[in-house]
Amino acid sequence: MTTALITHDDCLNHVTPQGHPERVARLEHILPALKGKALLREKAPMAEDADLRLTHPQSYIDSVFETLPKEGFAQLDGDTWMSPGTSRAARRAAGGAIRAVDMVMGGEVTNAFVACRPPGHHAETATPMGFCMFGNVAIAAKHALERHGLSRVAVVDFDVHHGNGTQDLLKSEARAFFVSSHQMPLWPGSGAASETGDHNNILNVPLEPGTDGAAFRTLYEGQVFPAVSNFAPELVIISAGFDAHRADPLANISLDESDFAWVTQRLCEIAADCCNGRIVSCLEGGYDLDALAKSSAAHVDVLIVHGG
Repeated sequence: MTTALITHDDCLNHVTPQGHPERVARLEHILPALKGKALLREKAPMAEDADLRLTHPQSYIDSVFETLPKEGFAQLDGDTWMSPGTSRAARRAAGGAIRAVDMVMGGEVTNAFVACRPPGHHAETATPMGFCMFGNVAIAAKHALERHGLSRVAVVDFDVHHGNGTQDLLKSEARAFFVSSHQMPLWPGSGAASETGDHNNILNVPLEPGTDGAAFRTLYEGQVFPAVSNFAPELVIISAGFDAHRADPLANISLDESDFAWVTQRLCEIAADCCNGRIVSCLEGGYDLDALAKSSAAHVDVLIVHGG
């Protein structure tokens, strides 16, 4: 089997105002960095309302799409914007995550990277936040549980910001185990170690500003990997945010692309032990364009080795 790259040109049509960090250029830097790699390239389908309802009420879905502007921009919250192309892009991002689960669970590929935007891990049940409208990875997890009949799905989020949306969407789901490592203090301000979910199914690992690769690896070896292994997931989903890179302008963690390759390698090893290597990875943050491209490529290179 192999590794899938799932993306769509519609994701280039989600335009944000000048100077906004979550911009079209992010994908324009990632995709060339993945050119020529041994990937099965797949176009992300558009999620239907029934897919989005796996985690969000219809009233919320309607309110988001009713805000879509015919021209210019519309604002969902302080930093979450829509343009005329956002509706299709948001449906592609969620649909790409779902398609990745289907490909991995169907044995078409061992693992997959979903290079779509807007990201999703800050979108709560009925609240858009932090550049996010719909909880892409949480939707993918619920799709795996409800439609593929899995009983244990682990979601690991190494974005520098707490995955508050994924936590909100999965905290009551006993079949899901969610791990988030993130700088604290930092927006959105949630993610204390005391937040453990309704079924002790949430593990938050706050990182002090300035945390370097050695400290990050120690925390993951001591806390994250044992917890994920003990959960024995049938599928691992990654929220792959690369904004913990030392070059990123929105945070103060000092990782580099070798650290992202390392954490990907270890998660692949755990998945190999637990679930025949099944991993779905979805792009989240990362706002220094060069660091984002290099980190995404390093992440995907590891997936390819394990997907072969």
